[in-house]
Amino acid sequence: MAPKVLVSDKLSETAVQIFRDRGIDVTFDPSIGKDKDKLLEVIGDYDGLAIRSATKVTEKVLDAATNLKVVGRAGIGVDNVDIPAASKKGVIVMNTPFGNSVTTAEHAISLMMAVARQIPEANASTHAGKWEKSRFMGTELTGKTLGVIGAGNIGGIVCERAVGLRMRVIAYDPFLSEERATKLGVTKVELDELLARADFITLHVPLTDKTRNILSAENIAKTRKGVRIINCARGGLVDETALAEAIKAGHVAGAGFDVFQVEPATESPLFGLPNVVVTPHLGASTTEAQENVALQVAEQMSDYLLDGAVQNALNMPSVTAEEARIMGPWLKLAAHLGAFAGQLTDEPIKAINILYDGHVAEMNLDALGCAVIAGIMKATNPDVNMVSAPVVAKERGVQIATTTQGKSGVFDAYIKLTVVTDSRERSIAGTVFSDGKPRFIQIKGITIDAEVGQHMLYTTNDDVPGIIGTLGQTMGENGVNIANFTLGRSDQGKDAIALLYLDDAAPDAVLNKLRATGMFRQVRPLQFDVN
Repeated sequence: MAPKVLVSDKLSETAVQIFRDRGIDVTFDPSIGKDKDKLLEVIGDYDGLAIRSATKVTEKVLDAATNLKVVGRAGIGVDNVDIPAASKKGVIVMNTPFGNSVTTAEHAISLMMAVARQIPEANASTHAGKWEKSRFMGTELTGKTLGVIGAGNIGGIVCERAVGLRMRVIAYDPFLSEERATKLGVTKVELDELLARADFITLHVPLTDKTRNILSAENIAKTRKGVRIINCARGGLVDETALAEAIKAGHVAGAGFDVFQVEPATESPLFGLPNVVVTPHLGASTTEAQENVALQVAEQMSDYLLDGAVQNALNMPSVTAEEARIMGPWLKLAAHLGAFAGQLTDEPIKAINILYDGHVAEMNLDALGCAVIAGIMKATNPDVNMVSAPVVAKERGVQIATTTQGKSGVFDAYIKLTVVTDSRERSIAGTVFSDGKPRFIQIKGITIDAEVGQHMLYTTNDDVPGIIGTLGQTMGENGVNIANFTLGRSDQGKDAIALLYLDDAAPDAVLNKLRATGMFRQVRPLQFDVN
């Protein structure tokens, strides 16, 4: 029997025809996505669900989806899909992460030009029968300095377009390599330098704890007078109230915003201000982009339902069912090793070297490698998955090397990850014991036996008395419960490390108290997905 797919949102007829041409029984009814009761009534009949943003794939919907195998989102955002619930049900969630890149980049450039020449206000004035030629004095882009915060997929396209406009482009991205910067024709700088030099600033980073309010009131004050700020990435990257005050004070000359902290945005401190151009999250709204993502999701879902191939999955590795059964614990280990290194690395990564020892070297190394890379990249880009992470790494000029060898030590198999930056090499190794649980077995060359916990604290220090007492006392005095402790050292009096397993994440204030003791070289909180 042919697989059945429900298309419950507006997809192009061409995309729907792809399902038909591949022999899939497809129902195309965009009204269902807006009718929760109808969706619940019919979803149990389908193997696949193709959506945009209108359909809400909740836990309740997934419980009713007794035959559902895959949800395909035409676009990158999956806020309307309960991914943990889908994973629990064994439903693959796919998206199309690169179909909107050019369109979003072009929208950012369009907003920059509109702000530079005050086009919307001049248009409204002229439509009103006025002829205020002297009122709308603009500024050229040629020769101006554009500061790009985030030079990944979309940011990289903006860089290329801006160079073509004869702008001087500087970029802040901790993971942008010098080689990639040279290829883009941009100068890599630190954030403070970008703020001080840029005539225009455009943001192209995901919203994470590290990037939230990256343009805070404090950082906006560091910008040069007359700067213009563009945000087509995510609401919450810019303090809208602080920006509004800076515009009113004359420090910021204008802004172009396509995204807002609260959406739909029916009100904002930026609304009604002079030379502020706002659009209702139109970054991906072009005919070409919508067609591209629709075609991509139809092809991906068809490939999976007919051939078992998995592409751009957010919650499943790209492996066969048989491989998944054998490799499951090793895939988790690979992701944990990457997450450990990614959370500790604050500078551009030049190379990722992965060593597979013993019988793990005979597994699907492409999938394991993708899991490692995704773990690393998720530290700064939570939108990546096992398929897109290698692409992101390649864009950043990261060299990936894989080595295999026969069993060389006491473990039947292990994986060792080494991350190389300009200033250091950081290595970590792990294995899977007979109980199926991943373990860290070596960090910085120091032998250790550590399970992986959801909330952990990693410290490095000289092997001197008082470390354990300081850690225990500081945590205890601040109400942070230590579930377990693992220690290791290279030799007496030399390098030492500690891994603490915490019931909850340690507050920043507690971490700062540990740092203030002067006893530790590093105090780093770590989080792992242990589900």
